[in-house]
Amino acid sequence: MRTTKSTYVYAGDALRRRARIKKFAVLGGVLALLFAFIGSRKATEASAEPSRFAFGIREDSRTDRAQLDSMKGELDLATAQLERANKVIYFSSRYRIGADLAQAIFDIALAEGIEPELAFRLVQVESNFIEKATSPVGAIGLTQLMLPTAAEIEPGITRAEAYERKANLRIGFRYLHTLLGRYDGNVKLALLAYNRGPAAVESLRQMGFDPTNGYDRKVTEGFKGKATVD
Repeated sequence: MRTTKSTYVYAGDALRRRARIKKFAVLGGVLALLFAFIGSRKATEASAEPSRFAFGIREDSRTDRAQLDSMKGELDLATAQLERANKVIYFSSRYRIGADLAQAIFDIALAEGIEPELAFRLVQVESNFIEKATSPVGAIGLTQLMLPTAAEIEPGITRAEAYERKANLRIGFRYLHTLLGRYDGNVKLALLAYNRGPAAVESLRQMGFDPTNGYDRKVTEGFKGKATVD
């Protein structure tokens, strides 16, 4: 469906550098929280004096436990943020796209229940990451939506709105998720329905033909993960 070539010429290098800086900042935060967590535990253990016990139970034990639980939660959050930053940088470098676009694809794919690996593959095949890509038949944007299809997902959406990055990704991934549900998780059929339309796929299957046109293999070549994250 793609009709134009990528115009990317390392415009995303500065963004990737900022993403790396953010990664190291988050890593520093993780380490700081870890040291604070360890220090708090040592301080708590050192302060356990007999005079602070009543019937064998320290008076402030619940407060200490709550503080430790809170710090652990912050540490887990920081770790998750670091993992996310690493994955965004990985996809940005792999597909040679700006970190802001990689972040949008990654986050929206997860929000719509699509495995990010599959989401990036879909966008690459459909538009080669060109936000204003338009096919000869009028498919729109990053995920190459037909406007009637987009309107089924988000009634009232205009053509201009369907080109917008977040809206295009959101609707495209939601549509793919719907098709995966329709075909009971069969990635091949879901992708073919995405590319050819469900009616065409069903018509060919009813006549006893394989609806494969190579699109599904192009998207999934080497892909071994799950299609959804629900």
